Amino acid sequence: MSTKGMSLFEKRRRRNRTALRARAGTRPRLSVHRSGKHIYAQIIDDAQGVTVAAASTLEKDVRGTSGANVDAATSVGTRVAEAAKAAGVTQVVFDRGGFLFHGRVKALAEAARAAGLEF
Repeated sequence: MSTKGMSLFEKRRRRNRTALRARAGTRPRLSVHRSGKHIYAQIIDDAQGVTVAAASTLEKDVRGTSGANVDAATSVGTRVAEAAKAAGVTQVVFDRGGFLFHGRVKALAEAARAAGLEF
């Protein structure tokens, strides 16, 4: 497939996801998406095609606060890790998509690790 018309973000996303599939094995993937106002994380079991756990800054208990900062990303990382452990998932591979591992994405990953997820 040609990457001629793709943006740098799309190229980075495809490169990251391809490398991830090669080393994931049977582990589910912790996928992160961030927008200008919110951050979202979900744990996806690609073998079965289901979302095991999810968390975002759009949930009712945190809706009034800003979702576009490191503190919000930290709370989302903690909540997605707790939901994953409740669903029986302890090991994942981290899918940052096309986003750089910096700022909010890094804060979410570190919070998920601190809460007990292994990746």
